[in-house]
Amino acid sequence: MKQKFNIITSTCVPLPLENVDTDQIIPARFLKATDKEGFGDNLFRDWRYHKDGSPRKDFVLNDPTYGGCILVAGKNFGSGSSREHAAWAIAGYGFRVVISSFFADIHKNNELNNFVLPVVVSEPFLAELFQSIAQNPKTEVEVDLPRQTVTNLSTGHSEQFEINGYKKHCLLNGFDDIDFLLHDTDIITSWEQQNKS
Repeated sequence: MKQKFNIITSTCVPLPLENVDTDQIIPARFLKATDKEGFGDNLFRDWRYHKDGSPRKDFVLNDPTYGGCILVAGKNFGSGSSREHAAWAIAGYGFRVVISSFFADIHKNNELNNFVLPVVVSEPFLAELFQSIAQNPKTEVEVDLPRQTVTNLSTGHSEQFEINGYKKHCLLNGFDDIDFLLHDTDIITSWEQQNKS
């Protein structure tokens, strides 16, 4: 799942529902696993499949009209319990960016820790994205991490988004927290040598 970020341009999967919680993203019955592999298969499991395991044709992930590595979601995405498995499922499915007007804080950080970029936009911009995608499912969005901009390429409208400087550095370099420390091993060792008591 570790991938460097720079500029991502993609079509989008629209999920215009508010207050999507982590139990809807990945139901609790799938939380026994401690390995990240395979969680994407059960992303939005209860919305995506009937109880007999057959796909629900009316759910967006089962609609071949839509695709891409950007999920556009309604306000208050990732609320509820703090399960990191929800971010594992989003990353495991292949989404690299989630765009919403508001994220639950813990879920937002879990996405960042799993190389998924949560992009917070204004509600009018989010509404325009949903409208553009509804009018043309091939609408592309450009997410420029270095410049911290998100652009609706069908309208040309763009917004800035915020991201923690440390997390931005890690995403640009494909680093998790351990990689970040290992990358600076020489600096850390030098400091320790100079500051021995």
